[in-house]
Amino acid sequence: MSEDRIPHLFRPLTQRGLTFKNRACVSPMCQYQAVDGRMTDWHYDHHVRFAMGGVAIGMVEATGVSADGRITHGCTGLWTDEQIAPMARVTAAYERYGAVPAIQLGHAGRKASTERPWDGAQPLTAAAGAWPTIAPSAIPVRDGWHTPKAMNEADIERVKSDFRAAAGRALAAGFQVVEIHGAHGYLLHSFLSPLSNRRNDGYGGDLEGRMRFPLEVASIVREAWPAHLPVWYRVSAQDGVEGGLELSEVIELCRRLKAIGIDLVDCSSGGISGSPSLATVHPGPGFQVPFAEAIRREAEIATMAVGFITDAHQAEAILAEGKADMIAIAREHLADPAWTYHAALTLGAENPHALLPHLYHWYLERRAALTKG
Repeated sequence: MSEDRIPHLFRPLTQRGLTFKNRACVSPMCQYQAVDGRMTDWHYDHHVRFAMGGVAIGMVEATGVSADGRITHGCTGLWTDEQIAPMARVTAAYERYGAVPAIQLGHAGRKASTERPWDGAQPLTAAAGAWPTIAPSAIPVRDGWHTPKAMNEADIERVKSDFRAAAGRALAAGFQVVEIHGAHGYLLHSFLSPLSNRRNDGYGGDLEGRMRFPLEVASIVREAWPAHLPVWYRVSAQDGVEGGLELSEVIELCRRLKAIGIDLVDCSSGGISGSPSLATVHPGPGFQVPFAEAIRREAEIATMAVGFITDAHQAEAILAEGKADMIAIAREHLADPAWTYHAALTLGAENPHALLPHLYHWYLERRAALTKG
């Protein structure tokens, strides 16, 4: 099949020393099933389904770089070497089926120490094992939430060191792409947003000050990660609430991220004062795609589109129209772990059965041949 006839969703993408076999990525989805930050059999079962379905990249959920950086008691972590081996099972599964294993590293900041979503997602009580939280300023997420400690210089240096150490453990676990979580109201986003950062030192004030800590973390992770492997960064492209972070500010951040060697920006939105969403727009199909398009164009950096992308033709149009370079799929992968394979069938990709494990490939090719006969 000539290149111009290959669906954009199934055109390989090369970043540094990696070539992704297509443009589909399993978006990170918190499972809240970890024990002391360690993955369990549930995580393996969860990811191996996607690994066998033809996806190019499988990304592990938001993983705390420190114990106090977890969102909940059930979140995964990489603050100790004991957490490496369970993750290595997952990376091996992705590689076994031809996919690239990726991980999202983050610190929940003032949104840490909460209940699991199905338990209410409210701040933990002392009786339930709450732990102290940190943030750029001592401002709670909203009324009724715990008040975080405003980080001092020692706290800032500790968190940077935690990101460096966690990146090293991620590499030891076999991950090939690392994404820094700078969105959804978590620690790095809370430094960037004027709603949560009221500091009057070098880490606050104007955009230059508010960008400083996120850029320092990004630089540290980029330095710690091998030069031949990509580093990505997830942003909330705007807060979507009055007085909050604007897209133009995030575009400037992305220009700086590109300058320090970040390879792709994963474009989400919202979350500064609650759940990740865009408060000023009713979410609909592809509602965050304009952010990926604007950042790609204005910052001249590769982007990944995410959010209510469910259909193969929808994903193909986003890529064909130059609005993003990758597509992240979350809930549709839960419903259909072979979403990428089915998209290949829908879009008429060449030899779609080859996306599946060899045994499945062989059976389905035979079925196709018998059907034609």
